[in-house]
Amino acid sequence: MIGKLKGVVDAYGEDFVILDVHGVGYVAHCSSRTLQRLPPVGEAAVLSIETVVREDMIRLYGFRSDPEREWFRLLQLVQGVGARVALGILSVLEPAELATAIASGDKAAVARAPGVGPKLAQRIVAEMKDKAPAFAPIDPVMAGLSGGDGAPEPGPAQDAVSALVNLGYGQSQAAAAIAAALRAAGEAPTTAQLIRMGLKELAR
Repeated sequence: MIGKLKGVVDAYGEDFVILDVHGVGYVAHCSSRTLQRLPPVGEAAVLSIETVVREDMIRLYGFRSDPEREWFRLLQLVQGVGARVALGILSVLEPAELATAIASGDKAAVARAPGVGPKLAQRIVAEMKDKAPAFAPIDPVMAGLSGGDGAPEPGPAQDAVSALVNLGYGQSQAAAAIAAALRAAGEAPTTAQLIRMGLKELAR
């Protein structure tokens, strides 16, 4: 079993990267988010690896972090979620975003992933509810902005989240961006400042 690869990026495909490890090219299928954050061809990279062995193939899946790999494994325990759908979910949600979306019952955030309809999103949220905290830290600031059971305190942060949602971003995605903006902002940031900083986070 291969659990980790450290080598040089040899090439990229639509949903995979080829990592050259001492002259051997390993094809690792990755989420689009992981592929976007890997270095250019010719530079060193490290991936956590999930090895899937079947009768007719051996396939490697690559992840930027162990929590992302754990979520990949966990999501496939839900009926209707295979490797492709799990990667799709991880393409639109970071592990902490996914954990917060599940903990707060944000089905819409999960349903943004390709191949995930409303019914499947509901099933994922319901079945993963008790497992989310064990696999990724839930950002307390983000949780307070993501529309959970408790009503969030009104103010610039909540107004900024609402503005991003109105622009078409998912609730958990918008909450994650504004939570990051709050950590980077100085004291008493305005709604406009948070929106600008949040959009920069989303553009990364």
